[in-house]
Amino acid sequence: MTPGRLYLLPVTLGDDKPEAVLSAEVIRLAQTLDTFVVENEKTARRFLSAIKTKKPVRELSMLLLNEHTTDQELPALLAPLLAGKDVAIMSEAGCPGIADPGARLVALAHQRQIQVLPLVGPSSILLALMGSGFNGQRFTFLGYLPSDKTQRIKRIQEIEKTSRQQRETQIFIETPYRNQHLLEDLVTHCQASTSLCIACNLTLPEQIILSRPISAWKNSPLPELHKQPTVFLLLA
Repeated sequence: MTPGRLYLLPVTLGDDKPEAVLSAEVIRLAQTLDTFVVENEKTARRFLSAIKTKKPVRELSMLLLNEHTTDQELPALLAPLLAGKDVAIMSEAGCPGIADPGARLVALAHQRQIQVLPLVGPSSILLALMGSGFNGQRFTFLGYLPSDKTQRIKRIQEIEKTSRQQRETQIFIETPYRNQHLLEDLVTHCQASTSLCIACNLTLPEQIILSRPISAWKNSPLPELHKQPTVFLLLA
């Protein structure tokens, strides 16, 4: 039997309307599918309700893939594909496979010679880089920084040193409830000439993208980032 296709289905980055950030073709395709690998079933169902799938949302098949999914559980997620059914991966992060556990299933799909089809949609990481004005030729995404304050400050200083030596944009994120602590540590411990960009609530009406040297951040009130989805970019 010919395997189904594994679509990487982008989603909205918040409560904005799907048609505002997704093409009509992506929405049309998503409406026809009935099997989804999702990171969070509640938000996945909310998105699929918004795009008005052909089948009622309660009849759609949802397979869970998150940070708690073990390697031993991954092959079962491929079963519908191996049976010939098209399946879509949905992420909580906009685009599956980027800072997302879906990458593990994509890697296994390639091993099983299942066709992988990424679809166009919003990636907060790339949108932040585009809007920052920082080096888009050389950049590194670092994921999350340490939660421990001492370790976080040490990591910030390492990131700044690497950026200065390589002339490379460093991109990282934080759990939303620790965003304000990270911003304060960056402004306190980075050098005055280093540039910092914060990209918050991307694609939403309350979107903020601010790029300034640390010296300017020190001399202005810091924005309130607590529980606001934010991408941080640093260029020394």
